[in-house]
Amino acid sequence: MANPSSKKVIYAALIGNGLIAVTKFGAASFTGSSAMLSEAIHSVVDTGNQILLLYGIKRSKRPADAQHPFGYGMELYFWAFLVAILVFAAGAGFSLMEGISKIRMPHPVENPEINYLVLGLAGIFEAFAWTVAYKEFRRRQGELGLIEAVRRSKDPTVFMVLFEDSAAMLGLMVAAAGIALGDWLGIPEIDGIASVVIGVILAITAILLAYECKGLLVGESAAPETVSRIRRILDSDQRVKRVNEVLTLHFSPTDVLLNISLDFIDGINSGEVEDLISVMERRLKSEYPEVNRVFIEAQSWTAHRRSMRPRG
Repeated sequence: MANPSSKKVIYAALIGNGLIAVTKFGAASFTGSSAMLSEAIHSVVDTGNQILLLYGIKRSKRPADAQHPFGYGMELYFWAFLVAILVFAAGAGFSLMEGISKIRMPHPVENPEINYLVLGLAGIFEAFAWTVAYKEFRRRQGELGLIEAVRRSKDPTVFMVLFEDSAAMLGLMVAAAGIALGDWLGIPEIDGIASVVIGVILAITAILLAYECKGLLVGESAAPETVSRIRRILDSDQRVKRVNEVLTLHFSPTDVLLNISLDFIDGINSGEVEDLISVMERRLKSEYPEVNRVFIEAQSWTAHRRSMRPRG
């Protein structure tokens, strides 16, 4: 499931995009601006995306059952991936078609001052939503760079809203520039070109989001430094001869599966092994609250190597 602060980011974006969509549609219908209509559709798509993310968070919280013994955490990744596809299919597709149509059959934008007013208000709403998302992202980013932080993030909700809001801010600037240049130069086709550019921005955003969500949906391990620290904890016990393997898998941002293969020293009896495994499991769960399931296998290094050989 997602962090509670993630929902705050989504709600802020949902409210902002809902208000923006209403004002943009009003301006588009009154002025006939293709770029403004594309921006209105963009805001509707973003609003729908936030609803889907909230739905994904709710679905991911369902407890494990016989059919899904590891829970439903990955539903969040599925709905996030669907959101990325919708940005491309709905937002980018409509903007490109609308822009091409306006270029082929141009008509001047009426009362462009209304568009400027609406775009200014939309900029204020978007700036607010973007600031909330950026602050939350920065809080989790730490010392990592922007791209690395996105690559390592296991909670798609925050970086998706941040990317969407960033694309929205760029779209507003493109729409304003297209409307202004078209009106000033008397070339209505520029309004259509702006709509096409907005579609390209949305398409690029959708591709980036889909790529990042795909990795989470397929299955990603915990951060390398987390795996290294877990190895050091296991190696610190003198009864462990060798850590054969440490495997991790994120089922959700706060649900990690940990699978360990250990080679214990000779002479240790089964009772001691059972007690040691229990101690290790409690310590690992205590130090890493996101690790909800720990499976520790006692296996010699030779047997482990043999089991890793490719079959067939």
